[in-house]
Amino acid sequence: MTVNVVTVAEMQALEAASEAAGVSTDTLMENAGLACARLVRKRIGGAAGRRVLLLIGPGNNGADGLVIARHLRRWGSEVYCYIARGRPSADPKMTSAQAFGVTVEDAAEDVALQKLGRLLDRCDVVVDAILGAGRYRPLEGPVADIAALVNQVKLVRPAMPVIAVDLPTGVNPDNGAADANTVRADETLALCFPKYGIANFPGAEYAGRVILVDIGLPPSLAANAGLSTEWMTSASARTLLPPRPLISHKGTFGHLLLVAGSRHFVGAAYLAAQGAHRVGAGLVTLATPESVYRIAASKLTETIHLPLPEDADGRIDVSATDVILDRIGGYSALAVGCGLGWSAGTTAFAEGLLLTRHSPPASRYSPPSSRHSRESGNPAPPTVIDADGLNNLSRCAHWADRLCAPVVLTPHPGEMATLTGQPTGQVQADRIDNATHWSARWRQTVLLKGAHSVVASPDGRRSVLPFANPALAAGGTGDVLTGIIGGLLAQGVAPYDAARLGGFLHGTAAERARHRHGDAGVVASDLLDLIPPIMASLRESEV
Repeated sequence: MTVNVVTVAEMQALEAASEAAGVSTDTLMENAGLACARLVRKRIGGAAGRRVLLLIGPGNNGADGLVIARHLRRWGSEVYCYIARGRPSADPKMTSAQAFGVTVEDAAEDVALQKLGRLLDRCDVVVDAILGAGRYRPLEGPVADIAALVNQVKLVRPAMPVIAVDLPTGVNPDNGAADANTVRADETLALCFPKYGIANFPGAEYAGRVILVDIGLPPSLAANAGLSTEWMTSASARTLLPPRPLISHKGTFGHLLLVAGSRHFVGAAYLAAQGAHRVGAGLVTLATPESVYRIAASKLTETIHLPLPEDADGRIDVSATDVILDRIGGYSALAVGCGLGWSAGTTAFAEGLLLTRHSPPASRYSPPSSRHSRESGNPAPPTVIDADGLNNLSRCAHWADRLCAPVVLTPHPGEMATLTGQPTGQVQADRIDNATHWSARWRQTVLLKGAHSVVASPDGRRSVLPFANPALAAGGTGDVLTGIIGGLLAQGVAPYDAARLGGFLHGTAAERARHRHGDAGVVASDLLDLIPPIMASLRESEV
């Protein structure tokens, strides 16, 4: 089943449709509570003898928490439910939990929160089931105080897991806005589908690791609901893998031309080329300045090399445009940008290589105007543009209207700000809608990098990649991603699919590298050897 990101209204409509189809809301709640209880038990290494504190709210999220409490008590945990805000007078979930021996404390009888403080000091895990995906409201009164105290204790007891049910209390489920006292969770158990609030920031920062929980919603309901945003999973990634027929040769899997590198950024060319090789491109040609070629060729033994003329600073010279355009028809994909540097000359080079000439050149350098004019029959193959490719394009007048090929643009937030003229904070304020808007306006695929990267197609489709990994905050990891996407384009994967599959492979590799090396110390090259086994395990349905 495709996993979608949903609004509150969309989730409520799905629950209503489920009720009409014969699967009641109470059944979904019981399914959710049992599944979440199993995940909590797994997180704390078993249930028997463990002390579990559940923070219970007034609505369905609180009811989910009471079901979790009942099962954990049934399995032998010492379970406390702390009622943050009054429950209904007729409350069968509460009655059932107490019948199994769950201890209930009420914030209304704990004005100074002393009982809560003692429970927090001695519990093995905190489960936040106060406010879920209902109507959003700022935290106030006891709920705000309770959330603030949980966060304070977490600072003192960082090893104490905090697990949110559906989304952390304080996060707006539809846009990710967060109250100042929002509960900071280590993990969020997303019921059925993740809500936009934990796919967008700052809500995603409070959510921690997002774990999907199957609550038994009939799969056909979501398939027919017209949902446009996908949460990428291994199942969806598996369907996008390019075929590897037994009867094949190196030409079967495409030929990528990678234009990358400069004197000060030699490693970018290496990392991107290796990313393309590791994802299965049949042939990779690296077009790079002469001085970089001499270094790169000694490390990239499987790569074909195309040395290019360079300027005095070791960047690709504008005259290299003709060298590449002479050969452009021999490649099935193009990747441009990694480590190019940023100057008037590189801007003119990028303009001549990637853009038509119906608008005046943006720099004092003129792109070649001979037989290689884009109007003379030199269209580019499908292309991924990253890093300095984007920075240079941003200097070209009407660049988005002049692109010569289907393109994947892969900006990080700072590069997106440069391309759009927005402040970086505005880019980050609603990453999903921002990527969607600019993809439609530019009529190209956009991969907005960062925690929970967003991939948007100009036809309105969009995907969120489920990775928020500080290990990726290291130089060169974006170059690996460019190589991966370029290698997939070379194998015939469509731009939108190449971007979301490439991002998924890249993020999964980073997760495995982080597991091996920790949050600090991961370097970009650690990702490279992990890509082939990830693809193999996807094909074997093992991820």
